[in-house]
Parts: sequence; structure tokens; C-alpha cells
Amino acid sequence: MANKEDTEPIMAKAKPRKKKQSTNKQPTRLRRFRQFIWSLTWKISLIVLAALTLYAIYLDQIIASKFEGQKWHLPAQIFSRSMALYPGAAVNHPQLMAELKLLGYRKVANPRHIGEFSASTTRIELMRRAFLHPQGNQPQQRVMITFDDLGVSSVKRMSDKRELAVFHLEPVLLDRMVTTGDEDRLFVAQKNIPSTIIDALILVEDRSFYEHHGINFLAIARAAIVNLKAGRTVQGGSTLTQQLAKNFFLSSQRSFVRKAREALMAVIIDFRYSKNDILEAYLNEVYMGQDKARAVHGVGLASQFYFGRPVTELKVEQQALLIAEIKGPSYYNPWRYPKRARERRDLVLRILMENNKLTVAQYKAAASAPLGLRNTNISVHKTLPAFFAMVKQELRERYGDSLLQQSGIKVYTTLDPMAQDAAEKAVVSTLAKLDKRSKNVQVGMVVTDKYTGGVAAVVGDKRPSFDGFNRAVNIRRPIGSLVKPFVYATALADPKNYSLASLIKDQPITLQNGDGQTWSPKNVTNKFSGQVPLLTAFKNSMNVPTVNVGIGVGVNHVAKTLTKAGWSESVSTYPSMLLGAINGSPLMVAQAYQTIADGGRYRKLTAVTAVLDEQNQQLTVKQPKATLAIEPATDHLVQYAMTQVVKNGTAKRLGAAFPHTRLAGKTGTSNDSRDSWFAGFDERNVAAIWVGQDDNSKTGLYGSSGAMAVYQAFLKNRPPLSLRMIPVNGIVNGYFDVATGQAKQSNCGNVVMLPALEASYAPAANCGEPLSWWQKLVGE
Repeated sequence: MANKEDTEPIMAKAKPRKKKQSTNKQPTRLRRFRQFIWSLTWKISLIVLAALTLYAIYLDQIIASKFEGQKWHLPAQIFSRSMALYPGAAVNHPQLMAELKLLGYRKVANPRHIGEFSASTTRIELMRRAFLHPQGNQPQQRVMITFDDLGVSSVKRMSDKRELAVFHLEPVLLDRMVTTGDEDRLFVAQKNIPSTIIDALILVEDRSFYEHHGINFLAIARAAIVNLKAGRTVQGGSTLTQQLAKNFFLSSQRSFVRKAREALMAVIIDFRYSKNDILEAYLNEVYMGQDKARAVHGVGLASQFYFGRPVTELKVEQQALLIAEIKGPSYYNPWRYPKRARERRDLVLRILMENNKLTVAQYKAAASAPLGLRNTNISVHKTLPAFFAMVKQELRERYGDSLLQQSGIKVYTTLDPMAQDAAEKAVVSTLAKLDKRSKNVQVGMVVTDKYTGGVAAVVGDKRPSFDGFNRAVNIRRPIGSLVKPFVYATALADPKNYSLASLIKDQPITLQNGDGQTWSPKNVTNKFSGQVPLLTAFKNSMNVPTVNVGIGVGVNHVAKTLTKAGWSESVSTYPSMLLGAINGSPLMVAQAYQTIADGGRYRKLTAVTAVLDEQNQQLTVKQPKATLAIEPATDHLVQYAMTQVVKNGTAKRLGAAFPHTRLAGKTGTSNDSRDSWFAGFDERNVAAIWVGQDDNSKTGLYGSSGAMAVYQAFLKNRPPLSLRMIPVNGIVNGYFDVATGQAKQSNCGNVVMLPALEASYAPAANCGEPLSWWQKLVGE
């Protein structure tokens, strides 16, 4: 039997056992809690993962729609005419030289690279760029163009010495019509971007581009350390893919959420698309500077903006500057901060050299080269409000209002950049002089291409860049004596009664107008000559003989001639119409005179030649057919008479300014010298010019002192080509008695030689004298 002392330890040992049993419950609860937390975490993670997956799918759809659809809305590109060169083309050596300079070709001793040319006094050899023509892609080509006194004499392809029937230069990109937002870009495929640009971009902006999968965690960590040490943001860790995601889809606002979304999108982009696709998108999206209100995006447009030439023709140092600008186009603006820009450019060049992309010699040559910027006085987009208004109107009429809203449209126009430049300079210089004589005079001017029937130049205000009322198209003013060639064309179409030598009455005449009032036209001199030869009346712009001719052939027939020549509005048949009581615009006048210059053939003037869609497919449209308005032989007589106007008629000052060039022209002045007009042409262009006051007040200017002065300045800026006046069928050299206008033979005395219609030219036998007895005897 155990004693008390023996039992106490046993009881003491039993108590801890009870405590041990009670503490076993605590780990169980902890274990359950941990299991709960793990389960909750797992479920939340699953939900988050599902949400991220759904969000990633959502982002993937957004990215796919952008990448596989329309990445950008590309503004409609507006091109000038493409200069056509062929044997006999009315293009002289200086004009082609000026065109090549405008297109950014470089003059060298021996052209070996695209965009280069050499020139002698009679030849130009050039390496033409490849370009997209409405008729198809035109390959790069080396040609030799030879000139003579008349223009182009031959075009030879140098690869096989073959003579070409026709050769086109690329058109000038006049502008891009930005209709949505303020972003402007010129898309360039990745295969056409120089490899040096791609190498420099990767080395400077994202060296591990080809290794990472959209995000470079090492670069992010490195940038974070550098920024912490500097106490500010001095280095970024974003990859090119992240930058593209931000530029394409996100705002520039800095936040963790935006950065996370950017990273996720970068991973998706890298997973879905090739590195080349990503590079192409980046190089066409990246912000490269500001051109006034337009944001310049992509290296294609940046190349034109900074250097005025295609990206494929940039030198190494220019390519490096483009990459340098990505860092900060405002901070490294090469025009404002050339030192900064040069230092950044040279850094890019050094990185290329250090990575064996350039040799030491290439680096030294490039680093010592100037920035090579374009002249800022030459804009990358032309300010042509009057012409662009015509283009937009024509596009609306042909294709509807929505065309210019489409992406990637290419519009090929008829504008001749050299003619436009000459017209603008002529307007500015001449109007400044005229304004001293008559304050606040305005101008409207239209120049056409004689051969194509296209509008070559338009000026609608004495400030050519002013985007407002277009006087070239929208004014309606009496055209004065500009109607007279159509009066005489109507008469000369009746050779039995009229020739250039026909005597026309120049005596007082009183007629009734349509409202019953009488009208007594007078000559400018207020004198009458009794009678004058038709050619004299024409070249001296005599009013009374013109009215007599018009009454003789019928006012309605004159109106019909003018309408057939292209006058687009109704013509009254009152006698006062014969002296120009017809309201018109420079465009309407240019249309009618284009018909005269084109041998009597009417073709509606156009500003647009072709339109290509985003896939470079030409949009079809029904073109109006040409019609014969004036018989070619009759038209030849009118042209001849117009050359005499310039030689020794009312436009003789113009003839004196260009004594060795045959020009055709006609002056016009409305009542009280309110409107000054001139219309004329050389072998290449037709021009119609109005000068007057917007409020229709008197200017004190005649056609010869106002509008003709503008034309004379135009020809000084754009040296004219002499009219060839090629003989047409049905025209002969006739001889006419000066005193009577009777047709005679060449050996008769007191005769003048004038062109005449062969069918009606019947010279009088024996000079119009009776045969003598011995002439009768010998049978003469």
C-alpha cells in the first residue's frame, strides 16, 4: 500500500497531461485558419487570373483590330501633275532644271545614286526615283534628256540606249489633307526604311528588342536605380513595344494602372506579331515634331519635314538625326537648338560606330557633316487655297462628299508647281506696284496647260496664301474686249464674206438694246476711220468695227460660238454683248481661251486627273468628251490675229518685252476702267487675269496697264516658249490689196501677205486689171 509521500508525485505528474490535451486544439484551429486563407487566396487568385485572362482577351481584341485593321487614318495625299518628257515636248532646259530642284534632286558630276542628276547646256542625265503613277508603278531609271530650240528633242534610257516615247518625272507631293484630328504622317513600309535607322533605333532605344517578349525587367530595374540616385527621372525602362502600346492605345498620363496596362499590351503585341511588324508600326507612329498645327508622326514624314527628301535618300548623318529627335523633338529642335541636336546626333553616330555599324572613317565623315536641314522658306506642304478649293469641288462633283474622309486616298492633279510659283510671284510684285496707282486693287488669275487642258495655276487674292474669297473662280465681272476674238471667229468662219483683210465699216452707228433704249458705241479714241481692215480692227481692239462685224454675222451666232468654246453661263444676245457686256470669271475666260489655244477643240478644264484608293486602285469616273467648237483653219486665223495684238496692237508693250518670242494675247477693259483683263498664251500655257476693286469702283487701269502687267511679270518668272503656229489643213498664204482688201496674186503691187482659208482664196486675175491686147493675144 502506497504511502502519502508516494502518491503526491504521481498526482503532480498527472496534471501536466491534462494541460497537454487542452493545447492540442490550438494547432488545429491554426491549421484550419491557414487552410481557409489558402483556399480564399487560391479562389481570389483564380478570380483575378480569370479577370486578367478576360481583360487580356479584351485587350487582345483591341490590339488585333488596330494591327490587323486600319492602323492609322492616312490623310489624302494631293500630288501635282507628273511632268511628261517626250520628243517635241514644250519643256526647255531651264524648266527641267527648276523642276528637278523642286523635287529635291541633287546636281552632281556623274549621277550614280537615285535622286541625282548632271547637266550640260543641251543635256540632262538623271537617276529617277521609283514612284507610284496612276498608270502603274514607275521603276527607278537612268535617262538622258536632250534639248533643242523647241524643247525636248529626245529621251534615252541609259541601260540599253533605247529612245523612249514618253518618260514621266514623279509628281510633287503638294499637301496632305488632314480631315480628322491634327496628326499627319506619310506611311513607309519597313522594307523601305534604311537599315541604319533600324540599327540606330534598337541600339539607342531598346538593345534587347530581339530578345525580350515585350517587357525588359532588367532595364526597368536598372532605370529605377539610376532615377533613385539622380533624384529624378533621367532614364526610362520601357521597351519599343511598350512605347508603341502607349502611343497606339494609351494616354501620356503617368500612373501605375496605365503602366501595368502598357506592360500587358506589350506582352500581347510581342506574342501576336513579328518583330518586323512591331518595328514598322513604331517607325510610322512615333512622334517626331510639330509642323505648326500638325503633329509630325513617323520617320517617313519626318524625313520630308526635316530634310525635304524621301527617307530612302537620307545620308547616314541625317538618319542619325532622325533617331536623335525621338528623345525629344522639342528639346532637340534642330532649327531652334542646333547645338543640342548636333550633340545628340553625334552620340547616335558614336553608338553606331562602337557597335560596328559604322567604320571609324564613316563616323568621322558623318560627325563632321552639317545637319543638312531643308530651307525653312520652302514649306513641306504648299499653301494653295484657291487651287485646293477647286480640287475639293471637283472631287465632290465626281465622287461625293465622303471621299476625302477615306484613309490613304491619293489625288493626282493638274497643278504645275513652277507655273504656280511664277504666278504667285507675278501677282505679289505687280499688285504692290499697282496699289500705288489705285489703292486696294485685287486680282484673280488662272493658268492652264495648253496640251492637257488642265488647270496649271490659280491665284485668288493678291495675297496668294489667303484662304478666303476666290476671285479666280467666284467673281462675275464684265469681260470687255476679251469677247472680241469670238466675234471675229464667227465672222472668219464665213470666208465668202470675211477674211483678215476684209474692210469693215468704222462709222457712227446707233442700235436698240433689249430694253428699247438706244446705244451708240464709240471707239476708245472717239474717232472714226470710215473703214479699216478686219485685222486692224482686231489688233487695235476697235469697238465700232467689231459691233458692225457682230451685227453682220448675227449676235446670236456670236453667242453660240462663245458657248461652244466653253462659256459655262448664259450669254445675252443684246448688241452690247459684242463689246463684252457679259459677266465672267478668270476661270470662265481661261476655259474659252483654252479652246482657241487648243486649235478650236473644247475640253472642259479639270484640276484632277486621277484618284487612287488605299489599295492603289484607280477610281473610275466618266470623263467628258472633247468637241470641236471652232474649225481648226478658222481658229488658226484667230490665233494669228492675236499674235498681231502682241506684235503691234494693244499689247505691243508685251511684244517689246519679249521681242524674239511669238505670243498671242488680248487686252480687255470694262466701262469706266472698272475691270482690267488680259488673256493670252504661249506654246505651253494659257493665262486669264482680272484686276479690279472688290467694290466695283474705278481703277483707272486698262487691260494693258493692269492685268497685262501681271502676265508680263509671270513670263519673266517663267520664260515663255514661242508659239509654233504649225500650219493646218486648209490654210494658205494669201495676198490682199491693202487699200481694198481684195485677194490678189503675190506679184501684184501694194499687197500684204496674210493667212487665208484655201477654199475661199481666189486671187483676182491680172491683179484685178483688164487684160491688155498683147495679154489677150498670148492668152494670159
